[in-house]
Amino acid sequence: MWFDEAFFYQIYPLGFCGAERENDFGEVRSRFSKIAAEIPRLKELGVSAVLFNPLFESERHGYDTADFFHVDRRLGTNAEFKALVKRFHEAGIRVVLDGVFNHTGRAFPPFREVLEKRENTDYRFWFNLDFGGDSPYRDGFWYEDWEGHAELVKLRLENADLQNYLMNAVRFWIDEFGIDGLRLDVCYLLPPWFMELLRRTAREKRGDFFLVGEVIHCGNFMQNLCPERLDSITGYECYKGMISAFNSNNLFEIEHSLTRLYSSLPWALYRGKRMLNFVDNHDVVRSFTALAEKRNLLNLYTLLFTMPGIPCVYYGSEFGAEGDKSDFDYKLRPCIDAIDKTAHPELVAHIQKLAGIRRNGRALCYGSYAKATLANRSLTAKNTSLRSTSAEEIAPYASKKRRGRICLRDKYGISTTSTCRRILRRYTERTDNRKKSDPAGSLFSFIAIYFFSESFAFSTTFSTVKPNFLKSCAAGPLAPNVLMPMISPRSPAYLYQL
Repeated sequence: MWFDEAFFYQIYPLGFCGAERENDFGEVRSRFSKIAAEIPRLKELGVSAVLFNPLFESERHGYDTADFFHVDRRLGTNAEFKALVKRFHEAGIRVVLDGVFNHTGRAFPPFREVLEKRENTDYRFWFNLDFGGDSPYRDGFWYEDWEGHAELVKLRLENADLQNYLMNAVRFWIDEFGIDGLRLDVCYLLPPWFMELLRRTAREKRGDFFLVGEVIHCGNFMQNLCPERLDSITGYECYKGMISAFNSNNLFEIEHSLTRLYSSLPWALYRGKRMLNFVDNHDVVRSFTALAEKRNLLNLYTLLFTMPGIPCVYYGSEFGAEGDKSDFDYKLRPCIDAIDKTAHPELVAHIQKLAGIRRNGRALCYGSYAKATLANRSLTAKNTSLRSTSAEEIAPYASKKRRGRICLRDKYGISTTSTCRRILRRYTERTDNRKKSDPAGSLFSFIAIYFFSESFAFSTTFSTVKPNFLKSCAAGPLAPNVLMPMISPRSPAYLYQL
């Protein structure tokens, strides 16, 4: 599906556009033009899909929904948002919205009617209420909220009328705006049958509709990653593992998660599945702020784009924007105009290059993960997938005489030649086995090698690499990692200097 190969860009629209913190439910302020102005830049960056956090009418931050059928007046009108989606589609960029189905705000009209009429309205069945209790707002009745936040009223999804209301909203979003998918907020609290209802509703309109669930814990959610429910979930375990591994110089931590989740081992939790991966978002500290060693930022994004899953970059982080969770998370969600876009041009170029590599690498989108070597400060891994090709494309790589040889030395002069030779040997052996079992197919393999060293020298020999390319790869200070795909002779082997 399109989303398996996508590069997502996450936008928190109320923050991105500099909207007021509180909605006065007054005049409409048209701000979608701020987002539209960024479309050419996003296209150049390599983005193929945008994920919008809540943009429907709400009281404050978007997750306290007041109206499921109108965009927030602090951003614009339905017609303006429809035009924005059209512009994204014209640029070849898909649009995914944030669906908040677990709770609403207190300004949601059905809840307002309960406040006014109490037991004398059928809307009382849309919520979990106790008219013998009280709420923190002294409403004269108790209601279930979301995890202790009284401003967020829990919906009683078992109610048939409420289900019809929410599914009609989803149909409206697809028909009116032409959206391509939904992120399900606090999906870990949604019952499986509701995910199935949502899938059936979306499938009525389009078969490639993307459903990704927000799951913030590290438990096993595999039962819900199936055609009847979800396509993907958010990769919080690897997010935590990546930041911690780079800050502690301990790659064992993130590698443990990668093997636990994505390897071909029979006990791997999400083998063959692809999570929505990120290094920061609207709820967590910005990656530039979180990293103790800022020079590891390029390494961090290299790992994001080469690990199994779907990469997602949070707006502003491609410029090295900083932000922590103080001030009620508003520092995580600044206006795009307040971000210095010239501070880290090397990071923008790095992400752009990574997007291009992933776009042209089937193994990075669909491949299985396998650890090759591991130490505290270095990790070598391999993503592999099969593709159809002709038998003559296999021959040079099935021949050990044509096998490439790499010599890498870090700034301390430590050679990693044997490590790389072992990887190349495994690659050749697996190609040989594949040739014997299926001459019509070949192994399409990417090898990602991560180094923490600031610089290293290298030399390389490949039968398919031309001398002028080797000249451009002269030994010397380089970026602290290398991404090397080995493909068929029709596409020469490359050494990407990232």
